Amino acid sequence: MAVSDPLRIIAQGLPTLEASGRKVALAALARLVEEQGVTRIVVGLPLRLSGEEGPEALAARTFAADLTRRLDLPVELWDERLTTVQAERTLLEGNMRRDRRRQERDRLAAILILQGWLDAHAVSGAS
Repeated sequence: MAVSDPLRIIAQGLPTLEASGRKVALAALARLVEEQGVTRIVVGLPLRLSGEEGPEALAARTFAADLTRRLDLPVELWDERLTTVQAERTLLEGNMRRDRRRQERDRLAAILILQGWLDAHAVSGAS
């Protein structure tokens, strides 16, 4: 998981949510939304390299719909292709041990997903 700063410039990682079951995950996310003052949620959409959607993308869409109903906030899906690969490469370049990489990979992938969304939706101050 990741959140942005109030100006929507930089994504910051949060610990990975370890929840057993959708109901528990939604309740944990509801608490996080309240604690962090979240106003919008970005969910990674795992597309195939071809851009087609598979079962994982359908699961992400279903989860996003559940979030919308539960939290009454805008939820957007964002293409997450290759973010896990990019996260793994970054961690390898940092010479991180294998057991530690597993722990950090999802957090870093969440940062990359949110940062991609933030960059694409940045408001330019230049005229």
